[in-house]
Amino acid sequence: MIEWVKQLNKAFGASFVWLICLIYFTQGFRSFVWTAVSYQLKDNLKLSPSASQFVSSIAFFPWSIKPLYGILSDCIPIKGRKRIPYLVIATLLSLVPWPMLGIDSNLRSSQWHLTVLLTVQNLGSAMADVVVDAMIAEAVRSERVSFAGDLQSISWLSMAVGGIWGSLLGGYALTNLQIDKIFLLFSVLPAIQLLSCGLVGENSADSKVSHDSANSSNSHPVNGNGNILDQDNILLKKSSASATRRKRSQKNGNKRASMRTKSLIPEKGNSLISHWFHSLKTATYSLLRAFRQPVILRPMAWFFLAQITVPNLSTVMFYYQTEVLNLDASFLGTARVVGWLGLMLGTFTYNRYLKTMKLRKILLWAHVGLSLLTLLDVILVSRVNLAYGVSDKIMVVFGSALSDAVNQFKLMPFLILSGQLCPPGIEGTLFALFMSINNLGSTLGSFVGAGLASILNLSSGSFDNLGLGIAIQVLCTFIPIAFLFLIPKEATGISA
Repeated sequence: MIEWVKQLNKAFGASFVWLICLIYFTQGFRSFVWTAVSYQLKDNLKLSPSASQFVSSIAFFPWSIKPLYGILSDCIPIKGRKRIPYLVIATLLSLVPWPMLGIDSNLRSSQWHLTVLLTVQNLGSAMADVVVDAMIAEAVRSERVSFAGDLQSISWLSMAVGGIWGSLLGGYALTNLQIDKIFLLFSVLPAIQLLSCGLVGENSADSKVSHDSANSSNSHPVNGNGNILDQDNILLKKSSASATRRKRSQKNGNKRASMRTKSLIPEKGNSLISHWFHSLKTATYSLLRAFRQPVILRPMAWFFLAQITVPNLSTVMFYYQTEVLNLDASFLGTARVVGWLGLMLGTFTYNRYLKTMKLRKILLWAHVGLSLLTLLDVILVSRVNLAYGVSDKIMVVFGSALSDAVNQFKLMPFLILSGQLCPPGIEGTLFALFMSINNLGSTLGSFVGAGLASILNLSSGSFDNLGLGIAIQVLCTFIPIAFLFLIPKEATGISA
């Protein structure tokens, strides 16, 4: 492990590898602070489950427009650089809200202010995610292709480690610290990330263009003066009348050269803006043209439908687990750790045994498995498990682990198919669009779940219809199966 890290440090530079690992670790460690956010919405703001889920859905919306950040950073450099300046901006956006929420109790106690600040924080985190993915792609393209898999692996490993530690420490912190202290404590990580941005250098994207433009602009007055000097040598041999005309001509020539030199500045600025606009327009058209192809549009439509047709009742279950089952924050943090382990187990199982299986078959059984696991929540809510001597904690832990593992069986085909469908040249932006579609579908699924909770009058202290809501969720899990014809028939984890 140590030798592997040393090789990556040698290939990419220790500061670059450190920054990549830190960003991904911070992304995973967000579970530390978002557990506190859940309790802030529930206990301090006294929001109903549907209102709490509505706030969370709005706050996570910036993850649904990730291609916008990619297009901006690709097409509009800041001081000649495309990555580090945007990463600094993203880190500031993800950092500033936490000290504000930690210091000002009025901001924490206002649903509107809290929603806005959480949305800004997610905007920064989503932008940082896009920029760091682009940095990884650029790094492995520069004659270090053999380390591409290793760099991606250490990134995911860092995020998994961050998720595990964030879940463990998040539950412990809620038991022993005030929520405002947790917000302030978490802000240390993005602050370190901000300082680390200064350790990584980046070549100017337009330094060559600027250099050529400078040479071009300098050549005009030099050549003009040279011509004037040549004329001087010739005209010295003329009469005094000719000399007078020469002086007048030289004066006018200097004025014209000066005017030409001054005019270069606005022309250069207009040319730069025009270039940015053209780059944005070209990237957007290329993205839309690629996305409209049936081979790309149909599979992405299925994954989007698979998210929005299944109502997300996770926030309602969180309220039920804390209010009815009386599960404390420390235990729920441990359950999330088991969920992370289940996710890693799902990834290993898929790569080891399921890569050669048809994607349609994998997705079919994944949804059947999710419907069966959702029935565990029905058993939990109906309290049948206690009749057989199975504790609530065992139901929650194993339900969380198995659900995350099965969901990974569903996510892995999405990632693989996305990579196979991306045409060359716009892989990064199109892949970000695919992930955004998945995130948008998840957000809309949360809105659908919030609407269902509102219709069934599910609120804090009132869970009489929760069993019915979960039963509806189970039935909806089968809806995406009817649309599996949108997935390429012969597609597997190896080839599309």
